[in-house]
Amino acid sequence: MTQQEPVGELPLLTTAELPDGTRLPVRALRAPEPERFLPSGSGPAPGPPPAPAVLILPAMGVPARFYRRFAHQLHDEGLTVLTVDLRGQGEATPSAAGRGAPGHGYRAIVEDDLPAVVAAIRDELGTEPPLFLLGHSLGGQLGLVYAATARRPAVDGVAVIATGSVWFRAFAPPRGAGLLLLQLLIAGTATVLGRWPGARLGFGGNQPKGVMRDWARQVRTGRYSAEGSALDYESALATLTLPVLAISVDDDAYAPASSLDHLLSKVPEARVTRRHCTTQEAGAELDHFTWTRAAAPLAKWVAAWTTEEHPHPRTLAALRATTGS
Repeated sequence: MTQQEPVGELPLLTTAELPDGTRLPVRALRAPEPERFLPSGSGPAPGPPPAPAVLILPAMGVPARFYRRFAHQLHDEGLTVLTVDLRGQGEATPSAAGRGAPGHGYRAIVEDDLPAVVAAIRDELGTEPPLFLLGHSLGGQLGLVYAATARRPAVDGVAVIATGSVWFRAFAPPRGAGLLLLQLLIAGTATVLGRWPGARLGFGGNQPKGVMRDWARQVRTGRYSAEGSALDYESALATLTLPVLAISVDDDAYAPASSLDHLLSKVPEARVTRRHCTTQEAGAELDHFTWTRAAAPLAKWVAAWTTEEHPHPRTLAALRATTGS
């Protein structure tokens, strides 16, 4: 797929429905089935293992449709690719935009929504395909927390792109001090209004106060926690043993190397693979958001990493070798 080709909406795969009425549509591009050539008269042969599936978790206030081009690039590498909006965002209902929107924080996303989404995906794809999370910014942070706190191994690994801790001390002094002041403004505004009007104020999109208060707490303390949760997120992260792929990009003011360092320090037992994408490799300017416009190298890295963790023959090169096309 070239940069100029239009990208259509991904087909709807399923919808995760929560007891409180929240609905989270999951869209997907399924990996192609490789052809099998059987000798004449022979019985059916076992098929190859299914391609890994990758679930993209968006950044704060970013709709899942923002990642459509990247999803197609991952699919071109032979992966099954899924997208879902975080609660209250994009296609998720109810929306977080209105004054009367229900409130929620990290706890609902980590402990209710992601388990429901993964269960809905498993109902559709079965239990055999390896399932990886791929989170951008806040999606990467909460993806790691979910993987660490799940009652049983729910996913096979977590990839994060343009992601890092938002602890103010993980940033150079001018920006760190600015973050400390910003979280006071955001937490105070969200508490008074009952929501954060980020679409109007230019940061984070419209969010309930719980998400922004949890975000602000992590800015201040460096620790992941959630109002109303009985789980110790930090202790869980410290025992995470899954493979983790961490990709940073040039000119990312929101997730510089120092903030990624702090995030990865929380998962000392994880099998971490770390990569950095430069503007030269991407062939375009990069930052916290524009990497999605030139993400072909990143898609190849993600596909290669899933292959290393769960060897499978579903890359395009393998498919062509199998079919002779």
